[in-house]
Amino acid sequence: MTKDIIARAGEQVPRYTSYPTAPHFHAGIDATTAAQWVAALPADEPVSLYVHIPYCDRLCWFCACNTKQTLRYGPVQTYLRALHQEIATVGHLLRPDVAVKALHLGGGSPTMLRPDDLVALAGRLRAAFHFEPDAEISVEIDPNDMDDARFEALARIGMSRASIGVQDFDPKVQKAINREQSFALTKSVVDKARRHGARSVNLDLLYGLPHQTLESLTATIGQALSLGPDRVALFGYAHVPWFKKHQTMIDEAALPDGAGRLAQFQKARALIEAAGYQAIGFDHFALPGDPLAVAAREGRLHRNFQGYTEDDCATLIGLGPSSISRVPQGYLQNTPATAQYERLAAAGELATCRGIAFSPDDRARSWVIERLMCDFGFSARQAEELFGAHGHAIVVEAGRIAGEGADAMLERRDGDFVVRPEARPLVRTLAARFDRYLDIGAKRHSAAI
Repeated sequence: MTKDIIARAGEQVPRYTSYPTAPHFHAGIDATTAAQWVAALPADEPVSLYVHIPYCDRLCWFCACNTKQTLRYGPVQTYLRALHQEIATVGHLLRPDVAVKALHLGGGSPTMLRPDDLVALAGRLRAAFHFEPDAEISVEIDPNDMDDARFEALARIGMSRASIGVQDFDPKVQKAINREQSFALTKSVVDKARRHGARSVNLDLLYGLPHQTLESLTATIGQALSLGPDRVALFGYAHVPWFKKHQTMIDEAALPDGAGRLAQFQKARALIEAAGYQAIGFDHFALPGDPLAVAAREGRLHRNFQGYTEDDCATLIGLGPSSISRVPQGYLQNTPATAQYERLAAAGELATCRGIAFSPDDRARSWVIERLMCDFGFSARQAEELFGAHGHAIVVEAGRIAGEGADAMLERRDGDFVVRPEARPLVRTLAARFDRYLDIGAKRHSAAI
């Protein structure tokens, strides 16, 4: 990498799991708009569901998710009653023959739910929505939650993919982020998840954590790969204490700088690829036969709020506080305040508090940014065919970016624009060059690497 590219590793840019990004949603999109958009979904196109569980029984200091700690189960039960009502409300808006292709349970900690409640939640979803027979059911698992009854419940709801949080196995790092989890426990959970129906296991790892070193990260990667995961997500720790106050518990002096984060990422990537995994985008890896790897090779890779995915549904319906839906007309977001969400949902109202309608320019830039993030390039001809004048304007912009000399992150090859191989780890920084909203308002983001 050139010195200029390395210097960009510390730049703050969005993760681009959506475009426009969530900080630019606005209150002009409300529950009335949401009801109209959802009711207009075509019957012949499948959808995906995301269900958010906003509770954990411990608070990991690195976490930037919308969640809260509770040691009592009462608040969870209250929340579930509201969630059940929202499921019914949204289900009634959809045409009855709209099929669900995939369900993702996230959080928070979905596995914090008691086994009977987990099964009841799945039952409510299947009563309100028409699931395809082979619908994928993905569940985020906190190993510290798990017991035999919960594994049996996951089998009963048809879990086909397990996403297991690891972060790091080094005890010093775990203590610094308040996430103690032994390798033995993690191995047991991976083994039991497979025995209870998970055809695919994903492990989430983090770099850029306090007290992490290249040596400790190498050890963690080796332990994680010894479990034979089908997929690995390698995320850079997003230190955003202005957004998540509990991150102030992390000693900033123990965090690596931009160059250190880049070195950790490059080391981890090399180890994972050497073990036979295919790189997917800039922070995922999969075994060559995994559907995610196949989709990447065939140009069918997508990116949504869960990261890289082979899910090609144009519509993702989010349920629960802070959840974001993507529908053909734009984005919809539920209120993040759990109490307000419960009040609205329990009354049979939609909890949408903001969103954004896609403009023609948004659609063109969203496509370009997704192709950069997924394929590390895009076709100028295809951009112009799909989006006309808006696509042409972006092609002109891309030509200027590609002409910036030795330190340009983008280059033109015949009719395509391609991210230079050495700049791929910083593709978020390049994507930001096509973001019309980035300089609007005082928004802060996580580091590019």
